[in-house]
Amino acid sequence: MKYYIIAGEASGDRYGGRLMSSLYAADPAADIRFWGGPAMEKAFRKGGDGTGKVQDYREGAVMGLGNVLRKAGTLLGRIRRCKSDLEAWGPDAVILIDYPGFNLRIARFARRKGRKVFYYIAPKTWASREGRIRALRRNVDRLLVIFPFEEEYFRKKGVNAFYTGNPLLDAPAPSENRETFLRRCGLPDGKYIALLPGSREAELETMLPPLAGAADVLRGEGWHFVVAGAPGCGEDAYAALLKGREDFVFLRFDETVGILRHAEAAVVNSGTASLEAALAGVPQVVGYRMDALTWRLAKRLVKVRWISLPNLLLGREAVKELLQDALTAEALENELRRLTGDEALRERMRADSAALHALLGGPGAADTAARTIVSTVFDGTMNGK
Repeated sequence: MKYYIIAGEASGDRYGGRLMSSLYAADPAADIRFWGGPAMEKAFRKGGDGTGKVQDYREGAVMGLGNVLRKAGTLLGRIRRCKSDLEAWGPDAVILIDYPGFNLRIARFARRKGRKVFYYIAPKTWASREGRIRALRRNVDRLLVIFPFEEEYFRKKGVNAFYTGNPLLDAPAPSENRETFLRRCGLPDGKYIALLPGSREAELETMLPPLAGAADVLRGEGWHFVVAGAPGCGEDAYAALLKGREDFVFLRFDETVGILRHAEAAVVNSGTASLEAALAGVPQVVGYRMDALTWRLAKRLVKVRWISLPNLLLGREAVKELLQDALTAEALENELRRLTGDEALRERMRADSAALHALLGGPGAADTAARTIVSTVFDGTMNGK
């Protein structure tokens, strides 16, 4: 069978890579064509008439209303290219991973062309833009969700939703001890705070200045900082934080799991990384900033009390959120001192990590999603659908 997969962000690329490996296991004859990044490239196996990657997501990642408006022509051009390529290749199934602004348009097009449409990592309509549910109901055969509450939520809205498990739990557990990790990564011995400032350059522009200010002060208290570099950003994107701080701020790519595991605390940009840090048991503070226009619009649209996934899943403030004007160097300094010095707080966060593991279940999300997709495609093919 022929599968056309679209991921538009770093987390989607990572999930897409695991899903591709599971698709090959569930359907050894799978022929895959995709929009994605390095994780999906690594998982790709040549075969059939698919050529693998069509477009690298890093060439199109945009966030913030202002950036979207400025790059509207480019984005529309990519949508047209995707539609044309999809129609020419004629896949049996179209698999869309998150990235709703782009992927919901492709879902509508693919549905009209008679393709089976699967959506993996649902748009967070429970938080904002609930109007997107109509598009999911009309244009998606199976919505594969990664949070337990989403299955009931979407089914009540008439969407064919299935909980697969959470793909973060599919990541292999790290085996390196701290000494080995530091030596392999070329890091000096010392106590560390992990910095996960986001996966897009627009996020880095707003996150790096308060991080730099906090690092300058906390350096005097003996702390080192390790930045988990995003695959969609080059080293230059971190220059505002690294320049002049080379002896106590370090940047490492493809080492997020180890960085979190061996850190005493973390500053995390809201999103997938906040849940990743919580599952790793790392005490964290979540910070988030966006351009003023997007922030004003978001305050009107967002319906949830918190923006970080640990808080949303547990239904309470499990981690501190410093949003927009509250995200300052001084606020970060104070919260990091609390996270590293309050043992009762650290123990509670470790208990929250165990609660999240129990809530989400065990590994196997990608395998479950792949089996659902393959069985649906084969059933539809055999029945002439």
